[in-house]
Amino acid sequence: MSKKVSEIQFGRVMSIIEVSDIKKSHDFYTDIFGFEKVFENGEPAGVMILKKGNAQFMISLNKNHKGGSGNVFHMLVSDINSLYDICVNNKIRIIKDLKDQIYGQRAFVFSDIDGNRIDVGEEI
Repeated sequence: MSKKVSEIQFGRVMSIIEVSDIKKSHDFYTDIFGFEKVFENGEPAGVMILKKGNAQFMISLNKNHKGGSGNVFHMLVSDINSLYDICVNNKIRIIKDLKDQIYGQRAFVFSDIDGNRIDVGEEI
């Protein structure tokens, strides 16, 4: 007999973003933001999981990928002002400038090298 949904335990949920060049995307997230690769699949790699602290996400190779108009994920950080400066200093495209939001976060949105929009926030 099937369990009720309230009895089923759910595990990790992970965002998967498509990238056109997995090596360049790996370097972008590791060199600039300090993520590290914790999983890789395929030869050559078609999928990687990147992690920093409690944040983790998967990059998946799609050579024809072009970024969309929506955010692919939201990431909370401990020092939004410094991260914003890092993005600016590395000439990363800022989609929405850093500002305090009505929902209680200081936030901004940037675009990675494939045009994937990343929303970043810090609790005020």
